[in-house]
Amino acid sequence: MGELDGKVAVITGAGSGMGRAAAEVFVREGAKVLAADRSGAQEETAAALGDAASPFQVDVSDEAQVEAMFGAAVDAFGKVDAVLNVAGIAGASPLADLTVEDFDRFIGVNLTGVMLGTKHGIRTMLPTGGGVILNWSSTGGMNGSRLPTAAYSASKAGVISLTKAAAIEYGGQGIRANTICPGFVETAMSGGKGASERFPALVGAIPLGRGGQPEEVGELASFLASDRATYITGSLIAIDGGSTCMLPS
Repeated sequence: MGELDGKVAVITGAGSGMGRAAAEVFVREGAKVLAADRSGAQEETAAALGDAASPFQVDVSDEAQVEAMFGAAVDAFGKVDAVLNVAGIAGASPLADLTVEDFDRFIGVNLTGVMLGTKHGIRTMLPTGGGVILNWSSTGGMNGSRLPTAAYSASKAGVISLTKAAAIEYGGQGIRANTICPGFVETAMSGGKGASERFPALVGAIPLGRGGQPEEVGELASFLASDRATYITGSLIAIDGGSTCMLPS
């Protein structure tokens, strides 16, 4: 018996990194998964997971595509119980040099994309009694950074407030909504497996002394989507090895 037996999840960004790791954990725990991504890599994820997964190509900033994604999930598996809005982009630019086009790109994927996944997830889950929304922010959305990541941080901070609003508005209708805020996790976006060894100064500021692994974030998501977490909503959960809990030395 898995902690997600009988549940159906829509996971964006499922072609790689934390999205793929979450899809793997969810299937291991008994869920069916619509593995969605823009890159095409969702096909590989779904193939690796067998009959428990179905691929879907989506640009999360396009509402028509997001709406179609939820329709595909219902067609494939009959319902949706959990939505994991993982897809996002990262990058850096000094604020004084930031263009409106670049700012809009971050907002479009990281915030508007999450809003659309949340909106259509809620619409899909309400008729069946509710469900769980898990939105990916970042420790960069909780605090500023010495790196020039104003656009990224602004988009991720917006995710936190958006998710709290969803929790408040729809809690009485059976929707739980929480924000996951990863710190330094070894994904392709951060340099891949073994990235901790290439960034000793960064890792030195993490109390646990290492970067996180995508599957560790997937395990957290599985718990939050399960019936073991039924009184957790509107929460902001950092998964960062303790990096946000201490003052700089």
